[in-house]
Amino acid sequence: MLWVGLSGGIGSGKSTVSRRLAELGAVVIDADVIAREVVEPGMPSLAAIAERFGPEVLGSEGYLDRAALGAIVFADPQARRDLEAITHPAIAERTWELVAAAPDDAVVVHDIPLLVELDRAGDYALTVIVDVPAEVRLERLVRDRGMDEGEARRRIEAQADDAARHRAADVLLDNTGTVEELHARVDEIWSERLVPFEENLRHGIPSRRPEQLTLVDPDPGWPAEAGRLLARVRHALGEAVLRADHVGSTSIEGLVAKDVIDLQVIVEDTALLDDPAVGERLARVGLLVVDRDGGWFDHAHVDNAHVGHAHVGHAHADATRETWPKRMVATADPARVLHCHVRPAESPAWELALQFRDWLRQDPAARQDYRDLKLGLQDQGLGSTDYAEAKEPWFAAALPRAREWAEATGWEPDGRAEGQPG
Repeated sequence: MLWVGLSGGIGSGKSTVSRRLAELGAVVIDADVIAREVVEPGMPSLAAIAERFGPEVLGSEGYLDRAALGAIVFADPQARRDLEAITHPAIAERTWELVAAAPDDAVVVHDIPLLVELDRAGDYALTVIVDVPAEVRLERLVRDRGMDEGEARRRIEAQADDAARHRAADVLLDNTGTVEELHARVDEIWSERLVPFEENLRHGIPSRRPEQLTLVDPDPGWPAEAGRLLARVRHALGEAVLRADHVGSTSIEGLVAKDVIDLQVIVEDTALLDDPAVGERLARVGLLVVDRDGGWFDHAHVDNAHVGHAHVGHAHADATRETWPKRMVATADPARVLHCHVRPAESPAWELALQFRDWLRQDPAARQDYRDLKLGLQDQGLGSTDYAEAKEPWFAAALPRAREWAEATGWEPDGRAEGQPG
């Protein structure tokens, strides 16, 4: 099963997308429909709402007067939070009942208006956001729904802004054109991404990098994408995550890179990935544990006299490439290659990865050296595997430079990892 979050601001056309996905075969769970069900007469949530907001939010026949309640909560953030505290637990319980009833091979789409506002992108394997600029949505609300302009503007401003929605979107679905154009975009996403994603996930097939080496210019969307993936890992592994970071070339502004997101996740014991319950939680957010014969290892970079990392006390007098075990997690998303390195807290490799990243972020000359190396190796026509090995001499020579920089600046791993709440 593929668990997809669908959202968009008021007036964006999210319901049109939802209906089209249902026509294509998705199991659609509409949060608004469930929200209405849990406040029907006789339901505990309705009684709690009347107690908190007063009998004036009930109509003459005991039904919820949505207009009266809406006028209160859209004007008062605390009132909105109080309403959410009443309704969200009941909505969640009913939602998971419907998810559990879906077929194993279903693409389950959660149509949820507050996905961005509730910071829920990390709860899903993929987020689809219907994208329409706020001023266009305002015009549509006034023209098509007959809404007062002031009220429409207040409702738009009470929701997340366009920039926040863009950061939360794995798929940004433009709906500034015709319905036919929107349907065509939805059909393409369904056939080229959602269906293959579900099949890959069900069969345990991770997305892999092509062996043909291709370096691309820096993508300003990489940090936000890494943030969503980090949130998914944290959602699946919970308190077992000691820290989680975006590392590798896509984490360094201005650096050419393979279009591969590298994450680093630190845990006490990587054996937690053998727990079937952990595997299920990872799969819910589109992730797979990737094992291979002989296991996965980090290799220390050799710089003649030193191997390892000064800050963790691993220095050696020989040139043997020490190895440190790790585990790997990937995504089944056909549109993204992810290398999530799950490292035990005792491994020197995690601090080394952070030191190299931060050094390259801060040292323009080092960053230019690394860029030149990358492009030179690409010009040699190397495949991805040979490319990784061919970079090792540069890393070995660069290690003393990174160490000197760290010692000169007093570098330590910063206290709050990237993607960590708060």
